Amino acid sequence: MLSGDFQLAEPLNARRIVVAMSGGVDSSVVAALAARTGAETIGVTLQLYDHGEAVGRAGSCCAGRDIRDARAVCDRLGIAHYVFDHASSFRETVIDDFADEYLAGRTPIPCVKCNMGPKFTDLFALARDLGADCLATGHYVQRVVGEGPELHRGADPARDQSYFLFATTAAQLDYLRFPLGGMPKAQVREIAAELGLGVAGKPDSQDICFVPDRDYAGLVKKLRPEADTAGDIVDEAGNKLGEHRGLIHFTVGQRRGLEIGGSPEPLYVIRLDAARREVVVGCKAALAVRAARIEGLNWLGDGHQGPMTAKVRSLAKPVSARLEGDRVVFETPEYGVAPGQAAVLYAGERVLGGGWIKETERAELAAA
Repeated sequence: MLSGDFQLAEPLNARRIVVAMSGGVDSSVVAALAARTGAETIGVTLQLYDHGEAVGRAGSCCAGRDIRDARAVCDRLGIAHYVFDHASSFRETVIDDFADEYLAGRTPIPCVKCNMGPKFTDLFALARDLGADCLATGHYVQRVVGEGPELHRGADPARDQSYFLFATTAAQLDYLRFPLGGMPKAQVREIAAELGLGVAGKPDSQDICFVPDRDYAGLVKKLRPEADTAGDIVDEAGNKLGEHRGLIHFTVGQRRGLEIGGSPEPLYVIRLDAARREVVVGCKAALAVRAARIEGLNWLGDGHQGPMTAKVRSLAKPVSARLEGDRVVFETPEYGVAPGQAAVLYAGERVLGGGWIKETERAELAAA
């Protein structure tokens, strides 16, 4: 049974909906739901890159085969489909930033940068130029109308994408619609199959769509050859314990791949020093963080009073925290907090906002 709410004023046949289409099953079902409302529906695809190794690869996004899939879905639905080449914008705002963040010893989240740039900036402009009443996407989050539109987690915990959308502004949220936010993924695939869409069984895209075979270090090395510069692995006192092939192979909290021995306890990456090209390691207790300084705070929680939780990685569980100026302070020590990632704040299911982790403050743990 078809469902999905576009939260538009009646009559819907007087409305125009632009759907961001990546060529996957989620955005294809959004287009189908939009067309079934009676509103004029237009599918728009941004061609973001066209790496030779990605064109025919399952799990890519917005490349050659995916564009053909999006066009085929629109043809079946009887709606218009437009493709706009934004590869240069994507290269500058997402791929180059991805490489530069790794060079600086940080752990980037390109999916957020893509949403902030090509998807929720370039697509917005296109949708408005087309006279659309809203821009609909296949993200698994919910837009809840309170005193104003609020961003909430997706109903399916396994699919929730709210962490990646923390930078959505209030003005953008006013124009955006997420009709899949209340559905489980299985239902979305059922709708696609019922409608005979060729993408019904298409695999989900990878979390970083432009990295072939998940070889992040290989891509960074290709874009920034200097990234493969070797350096030392040191302890917190500066004692050399070994050598590494390049900072791009490491992230905060990592244990595997250090290839050093002789320690009575497991060692973890606790810091990356880009200036000295050093990987600093220590025991697990050294990873404990009591607060994180953030920058670029985007706040959606106007009027919120009361407790909140924070997520510092997309797959992390929310933990009790509070916001003090530009610091997210954790109620209990948090582990694996990496500069370059995001700290996203919640009140229950509602996204209050978030910012980029700039640096962390270590927790002083009592001796056992």
